[in-house]
Amino acid sequence: MVKDQVELTVDGMDCNNCAMSITRFLERKGLEEVYVNFQTKEVRFKRAEDKLSLEKVKEGIRKLGYTVVEPEQKLPFWDLGKKMLVSALFTAPMLLGHLLMLVGLELAWLHDPWVQLALATPPFLIGLAHFGSSALRSIRGGVPNMDVLIFTGSTAAMVYSILGMFLGDPSYYFFETAATIITLVLMGNWLEHRAVAQTTSAIGELSQLQVATAKVIMPSGTVVEVPKEELIIGNRLQVNEGDVIPTDAKVMAGNGAVDESMLTGESMPVSKAAEDEVIGGSVLVQGNLQLQVTALGKNTVLEQMVELVKTAQQDKPPIQQLADKISAVFVPVVLGIALLTFGLGHFAFHLSSQQALMNAIAVLVISCPCAMGLATPTAVMVGVGRLAKLGVLIKGGRTVEQLASIQHLVFDKTGTLTTGKFRIESAQYPQGEMKLANGLAWAMEQYSSHPVAKSLRLALEGLPREIHLPELTVEEQQGIGLVARDEAGTVYRIGSSRLFSDEQEQSEGDIFLFRDDQLMAVFKLGDDLKTGVQQALHDLEAAAIQTYILSGDREEKTRQLAHQLGVDNYYAEQLPAEKLAIIREISSHGPTAMVGDGINDAPALAQADLGISLSSASQVAIQSAKVILLNGRIDILPQAFSLAKHTVTTIRQNLFWAFIYNIVAIPIAAVGLLNPMWGAFFMAFSDVVVIGNSLRLKYKKI
Repeated sequence: MVKDQVELTVDGMDCNNCAMSITRFLERKGLEEVYVNFQTKEVRFKRAEDKLSLEKVKEGIRKLGYTVVEPEQKLPFWDLGKKMLVSALFTAPMLLGHLLMLVGLELAWLHDPWVQLALATPPFLIGLAHFGSSALRSIRGGVPNMDVLIFTGSTAAMVYSILGMFLGDPSYYFFETAATIITLVLMGNWLEHRAVAQTTSAIGELSQLQVATAKVIMPSGTVVEVPKEELIIGNRLQVNEGDVIPTDAKVMAGNGAVDESMLTGESMPVSKAAEDEVIGGSVLVQGNLQLQVTALGKNTVLEQMVELVKTAQQDKPPIQQLADKISAVFVPVVLGIALLTFGLGHFAFHLSSQQALMNAIAVLVISCPCAMGLATPTAVMVGVGRLAKLGVLIKGGRTVEQLASIQHLVFDKTGTLTTGKFRIESAQYPQGEMKLANGLAWAMEQYSSHPVAKSLRLALEGLPREIHLPELTVEEQQGIGLVARDEAGTVYRIGSSRLFSDEQEQSEGDIFLFRDDQLMAVFKLGDDLKTGVQQALHDLEAAAIQTYILSGDREEKTRQLAHQLGVDNYYAEQLPAEKLAIIREISSHGPTAMVGDGINDAPALAQADLGISLSSASQVAIQSAKVILLNGRIDILPQAFSLAKHTVTTIRQNLFWAFIYNIVAIPIAAVGLLNPMWGAFFMAFSDVVVIGNSLRLKYKKI
């Protein structure tokens, strides 16, 4: 049964509890892979067309009280900001009168109950519609939210005041309390929404890199501008100086310098020529290029970056699990505490019914489950967004915590610490068949994705080689090399020194080509360190992260590199299975990450506690990894680890504040030491404190 992916934009979600109520509804309907993000207003799921129609899903979400935003739909006129302003206009006179009374000044007309009722009614009706509908839909969804507490508290104050007005007892008047609670909480929500929008700014900045049109070169040679949605794989594009590259592509002709800073963190423009890959969303700052489209839509690097940042908090860190469990039962517990506060205060401690009620209302309005729900996702969103700008893509919030806890870091050598762009330093041909040997090596290396194979193939293109070769059937043997057979049954092997049998005398070199058991060619290769690697490893050691080199390359070359980089622990000439055993051994001594880029590294990346892959790597390696370094930049790793640690620290600070705030504030309110209006003020800004602390991470110097 084919299941299609559905994406909706849903407005009206205020916190994590709102997202949980929609998630529960969709899962009860049998939908799979449900993902709801209250920050980005996204709802995604997979459904079978014959089981549940999309209209029924939308109708169900609307019945919960949320708005499914259609593409052509305009933003509502009566938004949160306008609700807050109108409510504040009517609340201000009552609040002013209350404050003046505290300093001995009285405005007699403000004590008229009918005036107070007239001023309090508009804010109360706004609160009734806003918080009441939200409270009702959260109860329907099975996850009561903060608005249940606000609605209950403000309604209790309003009803009690109206009752006092008809009884003619001014001591019952709490109109200003009802109006102020609603106004202050609306203000807090408005500030919260603005702050949450800033935590998702990385998504907006990345999305803005996309362009709407592309210049397509037609078969006739005419250049036609078409909507980007109409592009297909293989289209040829013309990109001129100053243009944004529309989508991922390969350079077919021309030369240029491309600014990839927003995508990879690379500050300097990158030179591009024929056969080079370019990333959609980057800017051609110099030159002209003709490109061939290689990826579209969600398969492009830019779209994958946006997707990873959006879904960062879907995979919640263990640190958030306790907060989620508490949030799920928080509202019923607070309602119970409020009832107990009123009952014990009035009947056990003989407080007046008015004072007991005010204490109960203070408990309701000061409690804040949202702060616990916001603590992790806001910090993760800011941290992952900043990592994306740095050129580090993170798969999930759990990965941020793993990255922060790493104690051991294992590096592959070729293509990871070194450029992987080999040059042939020398070549020997024992049989004297130079052209045939070069041609066979070039043809066979096309069947491997290993960096050595790619570089050797490019290097051989510049050497004399035989063009007319026998038809070959080629297969790859991981960690050893390639084996080919021609129609006559002759076996050709190319690879490392492992190809030598015990009886054969080994030659000095890196890559060897055999025909049956005859050595045809010996290639000695040279490779260079990547820029900034030496400083990066020094910084990692200074941060108490133990570094290792794990390579399939020869002992001599691996030892030289380890000595050059100051790495004490290295392993050479390791097959994929042997790499797994070494990773397991290192992991037994503490959380371990593996950094690699080749297909041979995929098992080790999966075996490590955390796999870190390079964007230039094979697809298998990228899929096995949880962290991707764009542009293959090892030098950004120390900053990435530091940023991950700061993100986890921010999460802990947020959760500490959320827990301590509620643990301290609720008892203070219950014993009558806090006026409900001050309770509403503190509650309204508790969320803002949590989000503000997360936003601090956005600008913190790391």
